[in-house]
Amino acid sequence: MSTKPGIAAAIVVQDDRVLMVQRRVKEGELSWQFPAGEVEAGESPEAAAVRETAEEVGLTVKAVRPLGERVHPKTGRQMSYTACEVVSGTATVVDTEELAELAWITHEQISEFVPYGLFEPVQAYLDEQLLHE
Repeated sequence: MSTKPGIAAAIVVQDDRVLMVQRRVKEGELSWQFPAGEVEAGESPEAAAVRETAEEVGLTVKAVRPLGERVHPKTGRQMSYTACEVVSGTATVVDTEELAELAWITHEQISEFVPYGLFEPVQAYLDEQLLHE
């Protein structure tokens, strides 16, 4: 039984914005998404999210807490989502083969970047993190 490895996504919040990256190759409607990649053998989803963030955008982050898992409605892949905070570095497009650009977006911009909506626990976390008046 071969199952594709799960994908770990990093929800990186800094200064009331969340980091999103634009893939060069669109997966259907998925143009903008969170830094993410396949979980390697023996690796936790949290560790994979941290590693992928470093590989894709050059940021050192630490996992804060897992936000949940699901089968992605657009891709059918098993996804895990981990809230991360920046330890050091400045986000730049390191993986130029995979990524076209990146953006730190505000809460108001989420629906522009992800018109079909975010996974509820991720949206709830961003509501909590980005809308603290």
